[in-house]
This record gives sequence, structure tokens and C-alpha cells, in this order.
Amino acid sequence: MAAVPPRVSRPLLPLLLLLLLLAAAGLSTCAPHDYLDALSKSILFFEGQRSGVLPPDQRLTWRGHSGLSDGYEAGVDLVGGYYDAGDNVKFGFPMAFTTTMLAWSLVEFGAMMPPAELRNALAAVRWGTAYLLKTIAHPNKVFVQVGDPLKDHNCWERPEDMDTTRTVYVVTPENPGSEVAGETAAALAAASMAFRQADPAYAELLLDNAARAFEFADTYKGAYSDNPGVKAGVCPFYCNFDGYQDELLWGAAWLRRASSNDSFLSYIQNNGKTLGAEDNINEFGWDNKHAGLNVLVSKEFLEGQVMSLESYKESADSFMCTLIPESSSSHIQYTPGGLIYKPGGSNMQHVTTIAFLLLTYADYLARTSQTVNCGNVAVGPASLRRQAKQQVDYLLGDNPMRISYMVGYGDRYPQRIHHRGSSLPSKRDHPEFIACKEGSPYFNTGRPNPNVLVGAVVGGPGEDDAYGDDRADFRKSEPTTYINAPLVGVLAYFAANPS
Repeated sequence: MAAVPPRVSRPLLPLLLLLLLLAAAGLSTCAPHDYLDALSKSILFFEGQRSGVLPPDQRLTWRGHSGLSDGYEAGVDLVGGYYDAGDNVKFGFPMAFTTTMLAWSLVEFGAMMPPAELRNALAAVRWGTAYLLKTIAHPNKVFVQVGDPLKDHNCWERPEDMDTTRTVYVVTPENPGSEVAGETAAALAAASMAFRQADPAYAELLLDNAARAFEFADTYKGAYSDNPGVKAGVCPFYCNFDGYQDELLWGAAWLRRASSNDSFLSYIQNNGKTLGAEDNINEFGWDNKHAGLNVLVSKEFLEGQVMSLESYKESADSFMCTLIPESSSSHIQYTPGGLIYKPGGSNMQHVTTIAFLLLTYADYLARTSQTVNCGNVAVGPASLRRQAKQQVDYLLGDNPMRISYMVGYGDRYPQRIHHRGSSLPSKRDHPEFIACKEGSPYFNTGRPNPNVLVGAVVGGPGEDDAYGDDRADFRKSEPTTYINAPLVGVLAYFAANPS
């Protein structure tokens, strides 16, 4: 017997008509996202970026031990840490920022995570802090980088096969690097808070070393990209374009929050003007801490009523207003599909850091029953959270390309990411050594990467929402640790609050 089609009741007809029109326009509604799955994968990504001796519980098993002689040429142990992106260099400045943001993710949203994912996230933080502790283990020295980037970028080879020069770059009192030392202080202080319950002794060790790193940064002031001993290695890749002053305030702010020590509060109060706290630069990332600093310090004004910090809250408000499209002071650029866009490449780093600040500030406002006055509109916590959700949903697939920009999440995601270890056959599948230039055919092939770097978030589409999945287009197809680090906190929030 043929099936009889069900009758459609009249109240449903307008809805069905709307869905048909949306489908015809190519704007079909998207399924709800599995934020917990995305969270798990965003943390797993960091295992693919590990350098050093991998542990027995390493889950991305196509990776192997690498960089086992790092530091040897300087007579120190610098084994471990993270590769920043798709290359095999260990850049200390973005690695410290990555560690800070992973730790801040746990400080604000770790309590929302399932226990297993919290353990994985703490392991990711510890992999960063274990290395950072090594970089400051020798008096009056901070080791800021391992690997000659020009020679490394001239090769396409697995980390496990590295045979390029592992040059060690160091800052000293005579040739300082306040931004790297200040960011290292921030990372260790933030991590001390993340470990306070799970490992109190380790938390105390981190806090003590954070204070020591900050003292070095503040005593011997100067930018590491002005340092003749390291400039050739760090520029143009992670050159400090915005000065070291924001990192001094950032490090002091984290030490204040982690220790409640009044000396760091005094430092922020007494040095804010001279260190540019009132510059109100609406950016946040590995090089520029202003927007993040304002949000972080605002917490103490909002919850502790420290009136001398009111200007930080005003600057944080101003930043939030630039993000709200209906605000008269909005000036952040969006793609036609709704993604925050800043020219320069690796755009997703701006998306994830800004989404993190939106959620964090929303929490601070909600706890104190406050809103943001954007002139012609009052903006509350719910509005900030909606803004953050729109960005993360776009990243996960609600975009004109209908592609997830997180590798391994969803049905469609980038297959040809700009990443050496992912694009070359693993040691397990190809045990023979692959020399510097022998990897070029793997780079040039149009085939998908053989090793899936689960959780990696690529640089993302251009200002027109277009993405070509091209390994050579590194500005769009390369993942970085500092894209993923703030995303861990964002996804933890939405996994616990999906609607």
C-alpha cells in the first residue's frame, strides 16, 4: 500500500513556506553546535604542537619526540614547550601569551568544564609553564626563542626530523626584553591561579617565579626586537610593534590578581599613565595587551570598588562599544557573513580573543549588576554574550562557506592546512628520514593532509568570507596556539550554557 502523505495543518504552513524560502536562498538553518565536542578538540590540538619528549598518554599518536637537543648550544636545557604554528620554531613571546590565555580560560571558565576536560586543559597549561620555568631558570637571563626561523622556513620537514640550526636567543640586563619577561610573568601568575586547587605546591612555585620574571622585566626595561642579539631571529615574525609597556602593566595586573599583593596594585596605580594605560588601544593579542588589560583590571574596580582603577573600566566599556554594531561608536570591521575582521592575516586570532573578552566582561558585569553605556544604547551582559556566540558559531560552521574552521569538527573542515607535521607522513607510516627539501612535494600536492590535527583552528576566511583550503596560503590556512588558547574558555562557557 502506498504511504499517505501527512496533512499539514494551517498554523505550520507559514513556517514551512519560510523554510523553503530560506533553503532556496541558500540560507538553510544550521543545526545546534556540539560545544563540548569542540571544546574537547580545541584542547587536543595542543598535543599536536608539543615539542620535546612526548608522554605515554599522548593522544595524537602521529606525533613523536622532537627538539631533544634544544638549548644544547647555549649549555642549557630548553627541551619542551610548543611550536607556535605550522613551523618548528619555539617563539617565546607568543608561547607565553598562549599559556596566559589557556590559564585565564581556566581561571574564568574552568569550573564549567567536565572533570576530564579540565584535566586535559591543565595538562596543556603545564606543558607551557614547564618550559617557561626553564627559560628563566638562570640568573639575569631569559631565553626567548629556539630555532633560526629563516632556516626553518626554508624547509618543509617534520619536527621529528629537524636538522636546521636550533639557535638559542636570550635577553639580558644589557640587552633586555621586557615584553617577553613581562608576558612570562603574566603566564606563570595566571597559571598559578589555574593550579591552585589541583596542585597547590606547583601553584606556589609558579607564583614565586612569576614575581622573579616581573622583577627582571621591570628592572631592565627595553624591547626585545630592539635587541641586536635577537632582532634577526624574532623579526619580522614576532617583532614587538607596540612597545613593552603594556606587558609590564599586564604582568603586574596578573600578579596582583594571583597574589592580592598591594605592591602590584600600587604599581598599576603609579605607573599606568607613564606606561600607556590611557592609550586605550582597542586590540588584544600576543603583541598588544591593552583591551585585555582593561578587562582584567576592571574586575577589581567592579567587585572591589577600588576607585583609582575606574579609568580601566571606562576603557573596557569603550572597547565593548566598538564591537556593538548598533552602537554609535562601533568601528570594528565585519565580513558580510558577520565575522570580526582585521587585515593582516591569521584573522581568527582576533575573533577568539575578542570573543573571550566579551564573555569575561559579561560575567564581571553580571556579578555586579552593571551595564555598558554606549551613548545611544545600553549594553548588558546578555548582549555581549550574543556577540561572542555569533563569532564562535561562525567559526564552527554558521558561515557563507558552510565550513567549520576547526579541523575535525563537523562534516566539512579544512583538509590542507599549512602545517608541516600534519602535511607530511608520520614516522609511523614513513620511518625513513625526510630531509629539508624532500618535504617540498608534500607541500605542493593538492591532496589532503595525511595526519588530522584535530582541533586546530586556521587563520580563516578573507574579508569577503571566502576560503580556498590552500596549504600555500598560510595567512588563511595556518593554525596557531594563540588562536586556540582563548577559544578554550569560550567553548567551556557555551558547552555549559549552549543557549
